[in-house]
Amino acid sequence: MAIHLPRIVNSNKVPKGYYAVYVGERQKRFVIPVSFLSQPLFQDLLGMSEEEFGYNHPTGGLTIPCNEDIFVDVTSRLN
Repeated sequence: MAIHLPRIVNSNKVPKGYYAVYVGERQKRFVIPVSFLSQPLFQDLLGMSEEEFGYNHPTGGLTIPCNEDIFVDVTSRLN
């Protein structure tokens, strides 16, 4: 069962308690709950990002270098 992640398109506003990340080759923007940042599964994705980009992200935001489907699958497991 997949959850629907909040996603804001054409807006720079991110609701309080959420964080914008960019995923995949197309840099699709997702807005995720800040609570995901402390989850071990999500921290694995953050580790991938650190290995690929260090702390110099091309978008100026947090970029997750994985397939969008994998990102949605991982985040759907976090509640």
